[in-house]
Amino acid sequence: MFFLPVMLLLLSGGSARVVLDFQHECSGVFHHNIPPTVFPAPRFRQICQTLNNVYHYATLYDTSNKIPVYSAYVFTGWVKCIRTSSWYIEPQLEGPNEDPNMAQERIPVEKQASNRDYIGSVYHKGHLAPVSLANSQQCADATFTLTNAAPQHPSFNSGKWRAVESSMNKTLSSQCTGPAYIVTGVVPGNKIIKNRVRVPSHFWTAFCCQSNIQLISGAVIGNNYNEFPVQMTVRQLETNLTNHYGVNFTLFDNNCGEAVYVPVINKDRLRQSRCKIQRTQDRRCRIEKKCGKRRVYCRRNLPRVSALRLN
Repeated sequence: MFFLPVMLLLLSGGSARVVLDFQHECSGVFHHNIPPTVFPAPRFRQICQTLNNVYHYATLYDTSNKIPVYSAYVFTGWVKCIRTSSWYIEPQLEGPNEDPNMAQERIPVEKQASNRDYIGSVYHKGHLAPVSLANSQQCADATFTLTNAAPQHPSFNSGKWRAVESSMNKTLSSQCTGPAYIVTGVVPGNKIIKNRVRVPSHFWTAFCCQSNIQLISGAVIGNNYNEFPVQMTVRQLETNLTNHYGVNFTLFDNNCGEAVYVPVINKDRLRQSRCKIQRTQDRRCRIEKKCGKRRVYCRRNLPRVSALRLN
């Protein structure tokens, strides 16, 4: 999807995919080999995402909320891939002696989301590392793990966030002369589905790469419904995430934070996204349609970001 072929590291049979240290065991997907913030509490697990003994990207996973904090990956180009209908789990989250490769859901899971959690829910399984930035079929297949997904509102998944992913592809393809380092994540919200999986209030993404003449970077954050995401610098997003989580949150090394800002989003593409929004006479409310059933949302019911506890 995103990954330099030389970074698709073959793991030996003894290698673990749930690891103790991103920096030494999931190298290659972080700018200057410096990972984003890793929370020290035991509930947060570091995963080298591996399929068929090939390492593709890295995920920091929250076993309490049963959603990822972020996935980090490298974009080097894109090819059209076939989307699979199968979603994998991470066996080593359930026990250290389990297989290090992604697997079909054949064992009961307690520390991660399951396919059953989404049955009957209005939410989609929203990718963090997306299919739309994959550079091989196996890379695309590797994104279909439930540790790389969080509940995403269907209109947002099929509308504005899809447009963000498409714009990211075009921006990186035209602006970056080498690999682009990307981190995509979520902010936990107040809702929980099936008394297990927390619904994010926000999705966010940021990139850093070398252009012809300088280091460039940019970031986006959007509420988990079909409103326009907000573009900002990497440093501004880090400040937002620091406020959300209550701890210092960094995405890249300092060079990326000080890099020249380049917008990610093509606003015209966002306006053409599939879901349409209309306002009711009550300006606090909106109607969404063409993305599933017609629904009315009022501002008092929209998700809010609250302070998060990380212990």
